[in-house]
Order: sequence, then C-alpha cells, then structure tokens
Amino acid sequence: MSDVVKQISDADFKSVVLESNLPVVIDFWAPWCGPCRMLSPMVEELAEEYAGQVVFVKMNTDENPATPGQFGIMSIPTLLFFKDGELVGKSIGLKQKLALKGLIDDLL
Repeated sequence: MSDVVKQISDADFKSVVLESNLPVVIDFWAPWCGPCRMLSPMVEELAEEYAGQVVFVKMNTDENPATPGQFGIMSIPTLLFFKDGELVGKSIGLKQKLALKGLIDDLL
C-alpha cells in the first residue's frame, strides 16, 4: 500500500473520516476479495491525482466489522464518500476509473 492511501480501523474512523477538513473516500475491502484487489490500484492512482484535495483511506472489513456494519456494507468493494463528516455518496462493486472520478469530482 502506498503512502497516499492510509489503512484505518474502527478505532480511528471518527478522527480520520468524520473530523477531516477535506472530503474523504473510504474503500471497504478484504484480502480474499478479487474485485477489491482489482480496485486497489485505481484507488491508489486516484489518491495521487487528488492529493491535497481528497483523503483516501482503506478499511479491511474482516479486521474492522463495526464501521461496515454501521453503514450497512453488505458487499465489497464498497466506496463511501464523506464531506464535512456526512455520508454523501456510495459506490458498490468494481467500477471504471472514469466513473469513480465523476463521483469524486462531485465531492469537490
């Protein structure tokens, strides 16, 4: 994992995501999930493209069940989009990079 996408846990979700001054994209994933592994390089690329504008984080759903449960995450990969501590968007499953850019641009 690169330095631009930070791994977070249930314990630091509030401080990293809800209290962020920048919009946040959180990638819910698990190591055994093929589509998650396919999405990961795109998330890394987007994090580099939007560096300084949007915070990108990942959460392993196997190790951190509370936050995915709180937001009703039933399948992975799921991306949640937060702005000013509020959930403003969701993307479920593997998407094209251009579609994800559109969702991120809506955050800004």
